[in-house]
Parts: sequence; C-alpha cells; structure tokens
Amino acid sequence: MLPNTGRLAGCTLFITGASRGIGKAIALKAARDGANVVIAAKTAEPHPKLPGTIYTAAEEIEAVGGKALPCIVDVRDENQISEAVEKAVKTFGGIDILVNNASAISLTNTLDTPMKKVDLMMGINTRGTYLTSKVCVPYLKRSKVAHILNLSPPLNLNPIWFKNHCAYTIAKYGMSMCVLGMAEEFKGEIAVNALWPKTAIHTAAMDMLGGSGVQKQCRTTDIIADAAYSILTKPKSYTGNFLIDEELLKSEGIKDFDVYAVSPGHPLLPDFFLDESPDELTSQIEKHGGSAAFKEGKSVASSSKGPVEETFRLIEKSINEEAVKSVQGVYQFVLAGSEESTWYMDLKNKGEVGKGEPPVKADVVMSMDSEDFVKMFTGKMKPTMAFMSGKLKIKGNMGLAMKLEALLGRMNSKL
Repeated sequence: MLPNTGRLAGCTLFITGASRGIGKAIALKAARDGANVVIAAKTAEPHPKLPGTIYTAAEEIEAVGGKALPCIVDVRDENQISEAVEKAVKTFGGIDILVNNASAISLTNTLDTPMKKVDLMMGINTRGTYLTSKVCVPYLKRSKVAHILNLSPPLNLNPIWFKNHCAYTIAKYGMSMCVLGMAEEFKGEIAVNALWPKTAIHTAAMDMLGGSGVQKQCRTTDIIADAAYSILTKPKSYTGNFLIDEELLKSEGIKDFDVYAVSPGHPLLPDFFLDESPDELTSQIEKHGGSAAFKEGKSVASSSKGPVEETFRLIEKSINEEAVKSVQGVYQFVLAGSEESTWYMDLKNKGEVGKGEPPVKADVVMSMDSEDFVKMFTGKMKPTMAFMSGKLKIKGNMGLAMKLEALLGRMNSKL
C-alpha cells in the first residue's frame, strides 16, 4: 500500500458523498496526515440498507488524527453547497482540495429509465459536480495545493458503453467533461483530474448492484484512497489527466495488488468504461474456471427435451422451502432465440416452475436469449455480467433480481 507522507497535514478537503464507501476511504487516508475533512453528504440518519452517516464518518476521521466537519448536503441544492463551503472556510480558513465523489447509478436502458431517475443522475453526477466545483473554485484559487479530483472514467466513446445504460453513461461522462474543460480553464491555478478504478470496488452500493458474493470479485476502497492520495500530493501543474488506479500505483512503485483484494488471488470483475467491451470481459472472466464465483458450470444432462425445458426441470427439483422463504418473489423469463418461450418461477407462494405466464403477476421479468439463459442457470454466465453486457434485461423489483445470483449459487451445486 502507498504510505502516508504527511503532505496533506493542515490541508482542507471538501469531499462529496464522504459518509461511506470511496469518499470516506479518501477522507480517512487524508486524515491520517492530519488533514481537515468536510464531509458533504446527505445521510444524517442511519440508512436501513447502507451503513454510515456524516457523523459516524466524522468520528472515524477524528480517530485517525484528522479534523472533521460534517455537513448535510444534497449536491443538487445550490444553497446547501454554498452554505457548506462557507462553513468550511469559516471553520478551517479555506479549501485546498475538492473531491467530487457523489454519484447516482441506474443501469437501465432508455425505455426502462424513468425521467425521475434520469434527472437524479444528471443532477448528482454532472450538475452536482459542476456546481460544487464552481462554488469551490474561488477558494481553491487561493490555495497553494489547489486540486479538484472527480471520480469519473476516461471518455471512452465506444457505443457499447452507451447502448445498455445511456442515461448513466451521459451523466457519468458529464463529470469527466468537467475535468476536460476545467483543467484547461484553470491551468496553472488549479489541478483538475479524474480517477477511475480498473476493477470493481467493494462498497455497500456494489453489494446492492451485484448481489450476494460479488465482494469476492472486488478490490477494497483502499486502492482508490491510495491512488487519490498520489494525485492530491502532486503539484498543481499535474492536471488534465484521466487516471486508472492500478496504472497510477504501478508508477508509484506498488507491485503487490493482492493487498487490495477482498479475496486475494480471486479473479476480479473489471469496471465499466475501460477498453474491453462487456462481451470481452465476460469471456475473460469465464476463462477462470476454477474460481468460486466464476466457476465453469456443469453441463445440462442430455435429454430429448430442449436445454431450456431440461434446465427448468432441474431447477424445479432443486427448489425447496428454504428457497421460497428466503426469496419471496415471482420471476418471469421471456426467452428469445432457438427456444423462444415464456417461463416462470414462483418462489413466493408454491415454490414451482412452469411454462407460460405466471398465475400471479411477476415481481421480476427477465428477458434474454434462450442459450444465455441456460448458461446463466448452469453457472457458465454470471447474472451480473449478463446484465452488464446487455444480454439480460430486467424489469421490476431490482432487489429481488439481485437475490437471483445468490439463489443460483446454491442451485448450481445441484444442477
């Protein structure tokens, strides 16, 4: 890991979304130098699913040697941003570093993305980054340190990264475009850079997106914190860069990246927006046949029935009372391709599978090619990767959709 050097001692960092996850990890890294951290986030009361508040984050920051100023901030609200910045300047005498970390995500296609979700992502990701930067710039110009760091990806214009979640990509790239423009606009005064992980990072949000077991395929937030520290301790002339955490840390002399892995030695889930397309990523991950989360699936037993029907027959055999009790959902599968058909799996009422529409309204509707369905239910394709690559489309209760991955993990041992 990258050691602390003390170079951020006395510096004031304004970090959005710092109550948990990546934002908090960056805050703690700076706090170990003796930095002042403004925790600009919305969570003042404990969230039922997500750990941490601005006050618990403040306690952690102060426990490792930093000073903390928790501020209730919605980055879409100009007044809240302005008030938090004024409070920071009054408390600590200025602002040296801004980290735009707050972000919203919805990995849904155009027709399945409500405008409320579009507005949320545009408002937090693009507008929130622009607004927070705009309000902080006058104070950053007075600092000898003067850095803005956005947690956003390189501007990869491969259409593959737009077709499955166009609104999210636009909103996230808006953060990156702020880097492109502001780095040039404030050259010589403020360093403006972007940082993005090479692999998935384990956070509470990732657990919600990827489901149970996804953590084994992730690195910890420590790698982003170390990479951010590397950037923020460089001179303000270091600007306009779109940096990948692993590549940056390699240039710093870091060789052992297992220390950042949740499960050292386990294949890692690559992050979005990098050179490989989702299909290529899926192919790469499936090569790791011996891993727990990406194990090569067992083939479906030969039968006169088609692979889909045979798969559902085996699924029905593996369903038990525990599965119904733990899932409590009705799934509908709309399959295309060589075995075009509709099937359902009732894990709420009777614990049964059947062909056709479910007897009751489905909580989750999953659409995919019939061959990909067989791969997914026999362990050859992870639902997360199927979704990322656009092979799986989901409508309905996303929470129940995420439970499918854990369910498949248990089923695969029986299929």
